[in-house]
Amino acid sequence: YDKHSKEILIAYSKGVNAYLEDHHGSTLSLEYAILKLLTPDYKVKPWEPVHTLTWGKAMAWDLRANMSEEIERAILLKSLGPERVEELYPPYPTDHPVIVGQQDVGSVPGFVSKDHEPMDLPQELLAAIEYKNKLLDPILGSNHGGKGSNSWAISGELTESGSPLLANDPHLSSQMPSIWYQVHLECRPKTIQCPYSVTGFSFAGVPGVIIGHNEDIAWGFTNVGPDVMDLFIEKVNPQNPDQYEAEGTWVDFDKRTETLQMAGGKTHQITIRTTRHGPVISEVYGLLKNEGDPKDKEFLSFKDHAGVELPEKFVVAIAWTALSPSSVFEAIWGFAVANDWEDFREAARAFDVPSQNLIYADVQGNIGYQMPGDIPLRKSGDGRFPVPGWTDEYDWVGYIPFEELPHAFNPPEGYIATANNRIPPAEYPYMITSDWDYGYRAQRIVDLLQSAPGKINIGYIKTMQADDLDPIARILVPILLETVKNTNSSGTASAFENLADWDYRANADSPGAAIFEATWNHLLQNTFNDDLPLRYQPEGGDRWMEIMRRIVPDPESVWWDDQSTTGQVETRDLIFERSFSDAVSELEKESGNDPTKWSWGSLHRVTFRNGTLGELGVGMIENLFNRGPFPTSGGKAIINATGWDVGETYDVDWLPSMRMIVDLGNLNNSLTIHTTGQSGHAYSSHYIDMANLWADVKYVPMDWDEQEIIDNAVDHLILEP
Repeated sequence: YDKHSKEILIAYSKGVNAYLEDHHGSTLSLEYAILKLLTPDYKVKPWEPVHTLTWGKAMAWDLRANMSEEIERAILLKSLGPERVEELYPPYPTDHPVIVGQQDVGSVPGFVSKDHEPMDLPQELLAAIEYKNKLLDPILGSNHGGKGSNSWAISGELTESGSPLLANDPHLSSQMPSIWYQVHLECRPKTIQCPYSVTGFSFAGVPGVIIGHNEDIAWGFTNVGPDVMDLFIEKVNPQNPDQYEAEGTWVDFDKRTETLQMAGGKTHQITIRTTRHGPVISEVYGLLKNEGDPKDKEFLSFKDHAGVELPEKFVVAIAWTALSPSSVFEAIWGFAVANDWEDFREAARAFDVPSQNLIYADVQGNIGYQMPGDIPLRKSGDGRFPVPGWTDEYDWVGYIPFEELPHAFNPPEGYIATANNRIPPAEYPYMITSDWDYGYRAQRIVDLLQSAPGKINIGYIKTMQADDLDPIARILVPILLETVKNTNSSGTASAFENLADWDYRANADSPGAAIFEATWNHLLQNTFNDDLPLRYQPEGGDRWMEIMRRIVPDPESVWWDDQSTTGQVETRDLIFERSFSDAVSELEKESGNDPTKWSWGSLHRVTFRNGTLGELGVGMIENLFNRGPFPTSGGKAIINATGWDVGETYDVDWLPSMRMIVDLGNLNNSLTIHTTGQSGHAYSSHYIDMANLWADVKYVPMDWDEQEIIDNAVDHLILEP
């Protein structure tokens, strides 16, 4: 980082530590008092600049893409074969929108990698990697399928005020307290040394505003999800386990020892080996002897399926852009002082990891989009499967040049919408990823923008962020109704009537939504669970919607047949009937026998759990910190994106972590909300005071002018040196 960035990090750390010096135990927070009771020698360590920098790495992990899919594809190749695996990873739908058009990528020269056939890998190796990937989820957050974000910017030509509007709602795991902290930083007076006049949202532990606006511009983020992780199979020297092969030569692993601090003052040392491609990750599972936790039903044991031609000994290393030093916070601080599009793009150059769709609008009436980030160029292959590491044929040879990354400024449509969907058109010559979100949310956003009843205002943006139309319901419900219309039982007949009257909206109060979402849950399980290992069974996101959309027209598809039954070949209609019946039985058990009293919100609820002590297993302590459950509308691949996982419960596990609407014509009109409250202190009145507003998709003012802030403040504290 440059000198200015280091000064920011050091000054921020000094401020945090000054607070820590004056507060101890419960005066610091209730969590620390309880941690002290549980671990008497516990002591809060001083904050250091590196702790702030790790936020970027943690978010890169939380928003990671492709590694799980890379392993899954390789595993499923063994049992399903290439054709059926491709059916489980369909291409991006041609009828769904891309973020930038051909006019915005122009005649980029590009870099074309050579094709690569998937490497045949032993299943116990892949299973072990995936198992350890799973073990990291509780620490850094699970990468649930379908998790993403929404954002859009609208030109003044389309708005009631004649000025741009910008909306953003990032989707992250539910937690307590909110991951976001709303801040406003104002220099008096503004000088070269103190140039800030900016408001928006940050993370606790990070100085500055990550998403928000200053007096000239506003910006928001959604995740790109680029393929920036590759797995390399490294050939180990059979005569010397400290060496691996690189271009026909045995070279030594780089080794380092890490000391882990543990409770009670104990330490534990681990040795990390690194190859030219990156750290060895398969070693976290010992010798990869196909041994997992016997209680973990998801662990895949493939001891009898390792008979393939491979090196006698090997390990797996990972190449990942986040393993290199990052300058992402320089971009964050650059956005805060940017005055126009050129300033904004210049700051975006530093936004390397995790790559985000940057949406932009300014008070001069402009809107824009920039994709930044370190996106690897590969000699060969497309990153979809693990590759041999003993040759340089699959090595990275650089990154896509910034000027050739997709961007747009004042597009002719008058709007820009991003929802983790495909960014460039098919003609774009660079490989960003093959695992895009499938664009259902993006399509709905575009539909609403194009069908607005008149000039767009903030009220219309609010209805868009609350939109709960389920896209797959519009496809499946007509078929489902035709299939089950002759059901005989009184329960299914009444459920049929409620489903027939349903408007396809996943509203918390809707019986029809409860019936359909439960049917969708059972439909995916009844269709695919017999074909797939437990770890890779459907979770119900946009990919599974696209898979289902493609197989539904074929009532005789092999996917409909239940491999667990004998003497019967199931068809689509039979699976639909079975799934509807299963759903009704489940709802009767959970909510009683009267379908008119069923509701989606009674099933689909969010509980905000404290990240430190919220799942300690001690009810009294959990009750101190956790809040909920709160009934919610929405679901996966819906604009109001409240994620849940098929085969588990209908509880929300990721959600719009905050919502923001910025009016570039009058910044005082801007609105926002985040999930829980501004305070992280369990006894504060602001610990949970936003949750009901958030669940109902309501907002609070995002005041900008000083007098507006003072007039609306509950308390006003002035600190003078």
